[in-house]
Amino acid sequence: MKILVINTGSSSIKYQLFEMDQDQVLATGMVEKIGESGSIMTHQRRLEDGQFQKTALEGRIANHQEGFQHIVSFLGDPEHSVVKDRSEISAIGHRVVHGGEAFHAPVVIDEKVIEAIRENIPLAPLHNPANLMGIELTKEIVPDIPQVAVFDTAFHQTIPKRSYLYAIPFELYEKHRVRKYGFHGTSHAYVAERAADYLGKPLKELNLITIHLGNGASMAALQNGECVDTTMGMTPLSGLVMGTRSGDVDPALPFFLAEHLGMTLKEIDGLLNKESGLKGLCGTNDMREVIGKKEAGDEQASIALEIYAYRIKTYIGAYFAALGKLDALIFTGGIGENAPYIREVSCQGLEKLDIEIDSERNNQRGDGIREINTSGREVKVLVVPTNEELKIAQETKREIENY
Repeated sequence: MKILVINTGSSSIKYQLFEMDQDQVLATGMVEKIGESGSIMTHQRRLEDGQFQKTALEGRIANHQEGFQHIVSFLGDPEHSVVKDRSEISAIGHRVVHGGEAFHAPVVIDEKVIEAIRENIPLAPLHNPANLMGIELTKEIVPDIPQVAVFDTAFHQTIPKRSYLYAIPFELYEKHRVRKYGFHGTSHAYVAERAADYLGKPLKELNLITIHLGNGASMAALQNGECVDTTMGMTPLSGLVMGTRSGDVDPALPFFLAEHLGMTLKEIDGLLNKESGLKGLCGTNDMREVIGKKEAGDEQASIALEIYAYRIKTYIGAYFAALGKLDALIFTGGIGENAPYIREVSCQGLEKLDIEIDSERNNQRGDGIREINTSGREVKVLVVPTNEELKIAQETKREIENY
């Protein structure tokens, strides 16, 4: 079975084609800068020797519809494709950021699903419109292929009211569904399952803390395999320090900025989402650059990294307390997988929680799951590479087979 996974952004489309018998990527690509003069499409297909052949198409791509048409053409073109006919594609899985309370699991897309995604646009105004556009355009261009929506928020729908309700007038939840939702659910779910396989135990018997660190960052606490808390809230702004997002701040901060600096709501939104985090603290949101600046003696970069790691550590402690018992701590995402320094500093001083990193193990590079805790510790500290696209493909396959 071949599954096409699509992630539609406001000015981009990412895609991967999987052969599900081997969980193998057959083709992958991206359309970037849609609507600009410098649009570019990159497409890679797997050759028989396992290597990928890359092709690039440059020139203005006017809109998403044109972008999708290019993708379909590449997938069906014998020179670039790994399928003889698009009928070989059994289903299309779409990443959808916000499913609200309507969706606790992936779902085959029909008109009711489309309408429910549209109703959740106020909860994710930057993401759901693009995700929805991807679904509608794909249905228009390839109407014969079934489609499945896989939601970032679905994994977190198991968290209890004590975790997801805010201490504000209850009618705001009743009438407007103002609550914590959480994001990165596909990644948290994937690495938790992979960790369970590695540990040789059923996921439902494990207590885990999963830490997804990329430009966006979040953590989740899993009790008996189900999410019971997560750091992101109604939006992806809260929780950890991120590349350009502030994470947790005093809720009164926007009032101060408005009253004393005359900032508008739009300006405050831009400040907290696009100009804060690592970028706000030391001028760059690229973790490699931040660590490089620290090593060169930059004091602001050092402070930024201290704040970044301290926030992770405090949430580890909070989630340990919430769970009562911990089997494994899992690092994933671009930073979580590739920044030994961040992993080490985030876990320093946690020996009384039975969490201790072995420096030599931590600094070793390698593919696959790696165990980086010191020997003899009951709490395993694991580096588990995430694969959100594969998880979406797996969920899509399961949903289609059970439909």
